Amino acid sequence: MTIKVQEHQKEALALLRKHLGNDLSVGPAPATASAPPSASRAPQSMTPEGRQPAERPAVLPPLSASEDLARNRPGAKLLGLIAERGPSTAQRLRAKLLRQSSEWDSWYTGLGGEQKVGRELERLSSLGWRTLHGIEKSNGGDIDHLLIGPGGVFNINTKTHKGATVWVGDAMTKVNGGQPHPYGAASKAESDYVRRVLRRYCAFDVPVAPVLVFVGVASLHRAATQNGIRVYQEREVSALGPLTGKLTSEQVEAVYAAARHRGAWLRT
Repeated sequence: MTIKVQEHQKEALALLRKHLGNDLSVGPAPATASAPPSASRAPQSMTPEGRQPAERPAVLPPLSASEDLARNRPGAKLLGLIAERGPSTAQRLRAKLLRQSSEWDSWYTGLGGEQKVGRELERLSSLGWRTLHGIEKSNGGDIDHLLIGPGGVFNINTKTHKGATVWVGDAMTKVNGGQPHPYGAASKAESDYVRRVLRRYCAFDVPVAPVLVFVGVASLHRAATQNGIRVYQEREVSALGPLTGKLTSEQVEAVYAAARHRGAWLRT
């Protein structure tokens, strides 16, 4: 990525680090011209289809129960945080009886949203789709849901805004007309991350596309997007079910087998 207007560099990097991790670094701007390919590297052999041959995929160790992400429930990341640092049952009951808000309310709201979307995604299993939840990334974040099937791979980001009016543009989203949130940009970056991880362990190109799912909103306005992000409400994710033509059934199982390994996603 090149930041052409230097006075915006600090603000842009702060936004990127918020979603991609603090290890993001800035290198020099790319040169305007480069040496001819023949001068920089030796020619490589090509496949009959005119593509460079794929590198041999990395081999994963045998899958153990502790490493198997298929055991994760929807909202696994939030469930872990709540169990570790959340309020006790007595504290939750007291806050409910007194109708008091707490710092944990947003966590429980987000958990409920992920669980709703998870239930909708599991309905697609009869159509040949596989689903994983709460995949921890190497930068400390997580992928809410990963859907793998005949229509390709979709990284699904769940956002819960009860009763809100939501407007979604190419990179930014506004909730009730407030400050823009970079949901689209973050989902697109997450797709790139998923593609890099799966390419490392699969012997074929894996098509990955981002999906934003809004839970509990009163209305959802989708602007004409140019970046290939699908935008749904929770009950609309079933639209992914009939998609086909991207992966064979054998490829679906190969991608799913690699994606289930927790360690595959934590390798930097």
